Amino acid sequence: MDYLIRILPKKFNFRAFGVFLPQTVEEARRRQSLSPVAVAALGRALAGVALLSADLKIGKILLQINGGGPLGEILAEADYQGNLRGLVKNPQVYLPPENKKLPVGKAVGKEGFINVIRDYGLKEIYQSSSDLISGEIAEDLAYYLTTSEQVPSACALGVLVDTDGSVITAGGFLIQKLPSAEDHEVSHLEKRLSEIKPVTDYLSSGIKIEELLHEIFGEIEILEKREVRFKCSCSMNRVEEALVALGKEELEDMLREGKPVEITCEFCKEKYIINIERLRKLLTEVERKKGSSD
Repeated sequence: MDYLIRILPKKFNFRAFGVFLPQTVEEARRRQSLSPVAVAALGRALAGVALLSADLKIGKILLQINGGGPLGEILAEADYQGNLRGLVKNPQVYLPPENKKLPVGKAVGKEGFINVIRDYGLKEIYQSSSDLISGEIAEDLAYYLTTSEQVPSACALGVLVDTDGSVITAGGFLIQKLPSAEDHEVSHLEKRLSEIKPVTDYLSSGIKIEELLHEIFGEIEILEKREVRFKCSCSMNRVEEALVALGKEELEDMLREGKPVEITCEFCKEKYIINIERLRKLLTEVERKKGSSD
């Protein structure tokens, strides 16, 4: 089971979140036919947005990354129920490994921005952003939280990809300083983080993400553990709402073509087919609404 945890170290004034999500990332890879470097980048983004969503009681968070690299824009979304989805604009980009590692930073680029959009189901949507500093995503997310949200943070994200392109493991953690943290606590954390190996080294050897956080902090308290999974929010109803929003003329053009309309969700690649009879009903609905508003 893929999962997300919230923890508190018992002897340090920090809070931390951890996520383990190989099945989620593998599902994204399978649905979008992602190249190895694309799945490594999207997997990190999915892990990152999952960590950002750990405090959500309602609504969703969208993470948008565009560094000017060959992958193009990366989108990752998480809601309060643990549903994750994401996409890469150019999913088939191939870059060879460098020093036995996939060059995620080069594929993402760093001439751009990271943008976080928080939708709590209210009238206002909260949005903030910062420049990318590396394209490696974990460093960029920590920099964003520290500078844009004024929450000093450290982040580690990783995706391990097999020789056949499938996902072996994926996960990461986010650590945030509480206002009461003292300088010696910060120094201790910096030292411990400099000593640990990449997060996928631990996960691939069977060490759980909470065990890694225990190794960093010592005794910890797990406040919450909840399941996460790949699940898209698309539906036939949403597709039809989008068609209605196009207006009367667009629907009439579709009907004149005399063929069913096929729409594919960019996130999950699910295909929706709207037949001629249903298009006529949607057009009637648009005309009725227009008539009632005149």
